[in-house]
Amino acid sequence: MGGESSKSKQPSDVEENYQTKLFNVERADDQLPIVYSDEYNIRFGGMQKLHPFDSEKWGRIATYLENAKMLNVKDMVKPLEPTKSDLLMVHTEKYLKSLKSSWNVAIITEVLPVGFVPNSIVQRVLLRRLRLQTGGTILGAKLALESGWCINIGGGFHHCSGESGGGFCAYADISLAIKFLLKHFPEVKSAMIIDLDAHQGNGHERDFLDDERVYILDAYNHSIYPGDSTAKRSIRKEMKLRFHTNDSTYLPLIDKGIDEALKEFKPDFILFNAGTDILDGDPLGMLNISSQGIIERDEIVFRKARTLQIPILMVTSGGYQRCTARVIADSILNLKEKGLLEVKSNPGSSVNEAVKDT
Repeated sequence: MGGESSKSKQPSDVEENYQTKLFNVERADDQLPIVYSDEYNIRFGGMQKLHPFDSEKWGRIATYLENAKMLNVKDMVKPLEPTKSDLLMVHTEKYLKSLKSSWNVAIITEVLPVGFVPNSIVQRVLLRRLRLQTGGTILGAKLALESGWCINIGGGFHHCSGESGGGFCAYADISLAIKFLLKHFPEVKSAMIIDLDAHQGNGHERDFLDDERVYILDAYNHSIYPGDSTAKRSIRKEMKLRFHTNDSTYLPLIDKGIDEALKEFKPDFILFNAGTDILDGDPLGMLNISSQGIIERDEIVFRKARTLQIPILMVTSGGYQRCTARVIADSILNLKEKGLLEVKSNPGSSVNEAVKDT
């Protein structure tokens, strides 16, 4: 998806042992670990049309999967909204307070008329929906540990750090999910972010500056937003893409780059930011990857994680054409067809132990 930040404020000493209630959401035996709520979708009196991001794509993805008979929308795992204490795992008090200004939210979401809407409405119609998607990413991390994989049909707000939002990203869901895992799940001592959105993931990169537990691989068009040189210090495997990069260049580069990263670093968890703004014709990504190229990219990432038995969470991130919903759904259907969405039958006991008292 298309900030200046120092160390994010950590929860106070009173909250030191805080564990999120989001982890109490359980997946039934007959449910796939796919997280979604109809409330992800943003309808804001037509204002959402003033931004190129398709703010209802998440519902279209779910409908495509339902029409393909993969699962029913009602059977998807529904997340809870994070509390302020949840958000303080990464965000500062100052930043959260700034979201009470509609004008600040307008700047972050790049929809300036939002600045003239009462903040109570902005909270209910816009920010609450982004918080739900953030809750979906945090929950999805726990479900991935239990099941081997998880897909949050929303999330991937990779331009938001603990102290700054931007590029339609108001909450740092990627950083939050990883920090909750590192804090509360003993089996997760390290994590890898594979960020394949067309834009640099400067939000999570700022949050994990100098954190050796988190390895960031970022393949992005280096000539577009955000151009955050400070955040780049966090990138351990950087793949700078040129305008109009196509499948024949991109797919071997991604395949080789992930192999090299996984030889260099052995993560206990992978968070895959699967942006579709790399798609040919995207007005912001300005790359030339085909629909089939995106499907193959996602298969490459999942196959490597599943082969190495590393739990993987996929979030959908950016994509600025209406057709991206269909591409994402087709990719998920391909992962199922290729046998990459088999669910681990016996969740690890340490996962259950970690959440039983939350």
